[in-house]
Amino acid sequence: MGLTSNNVLVGVVLLAGSLFAGTVWLWPRLARPGWRTVSGRIGLLLATQLALFASAGVAVNQAFGFYAGWADLLGQETAQGVVVDHTAHGAPGGPLEVLGTALPPGSGGSRPQTAGQIQTVGITGRTSRTVMPAYVYLPPEYFQARYRARTFPAAVVLTGYPGTARALVDKLRYPRTAFEQAKDGRMQPMILVMLRPTVAPPRDTECVDVPGGPQAESFFAKDLPEAVTAHYRVGRTPGSWGVIGDSTGGYCALKLAMHHPGVYAAAVGLSPYYKAATDPTTGDLFRGDRRLRERADLRWCLTHLPAPDTALLVTTSRLGETDYRATLEFVNRVRAKGLTRIASIVLGSGGHNFNTWRREIPAALQWMSGKLSDR
Repeated sequence: MGLTSNNVLVGVVLLAGSLFAGTVWLWPRLARPGWRTVSGRIGLLLATQLALFASAGVAVNQAFGFYAGWADLLGQETAQGVVVDHTAHGAPGGPLEVLGTALPPGSGGSRPQTAGQIQTVGITGRTSRTVMPAYVYLPPEYFQARYRARTFPAAVVLTGYPGTARALVDKLRYPRTAFEQAKDGRMQPMILVMLRPTVAPPRDTECVDVPGGPQAESFFAKDLPEAVTAHYRVGRTPGSWGVIGDSTGGYCALKLAMHHPGVYAAAVGLSPYYKAATDPTTGDLFRGDRRLRERADLRWCLTHLPAPDTALLVTTSRLGETDYRATLEFVNRVRAKGLTRIASIVLGSGGHNFNTWRREIPAALQWMSGKLSDR
């Protein structure tokens, strides 16, 4: 059974409950002195505590989608997809392979023409040599005859670390939100490309081109747009692409738009931070290169580099988010630069979690839709 299976959750909860009941039932028998009874009490208490921790861990993973499976949890995720090149018409030409299709959850339709479609894909970067799994949401209009000659704006959607791409579909409900917003006329139909920000799991690559290592920034700034544009009817101008993410994905989104305004016309950072993290999950990202370290600090970029011609949206909460003051400071720095457009969503309260981001995503997608062109 998979780590995210409901059966696993039910199993560990039942195990914890059984151990608790067994401890209560057996405790009088184990109350006598002696090393055997003392060892029995210690064993029952440890087993019960471990089962309770396992129950809580599985439940939290179910809610927040940190790990997709056992191999992901244990850092053994090494399998890579086989790439077949395609164009929009099925001929060789682009490094993207469609591995499966499904109707979006919650759309209520039975055909792509009415519900849209989610495609499971594998993407290989020509320059970064990176292989990445992703989900692509295609709106209903993509399959309708009257739109067969139309191109669509696209948004790259990034998880936090160590989140899973599937959480963007099931937990944060990006396809369902985009479908409902477009159906109600609050945003234009958009293609969503949903994936993790790390290109070398389990390592947190922070969307950095690591010297001699994973080329994460090159993948997202060059390879990903090229692969998607070669396969789908996506607008080919810089104004057609946006990027949105939460936490680590929010930092990556802002950085990609600021570093590559000729690729991404708009970016949304949901509860982002503004400087690449350095911890045991990242390793040495910069190999002593001060210039790379500075460039990964968005506040340094605003102070020392020309203002990028792009639009940014950041979100935070007065209570519950640790980045509140940093976000206000970032907004003020962007405003002082002039050319870069900046907007914000500030909630009264909300933690660093899916519930907070689900409250922000509808407005964020509306904002991004207004910044992107379908040409």
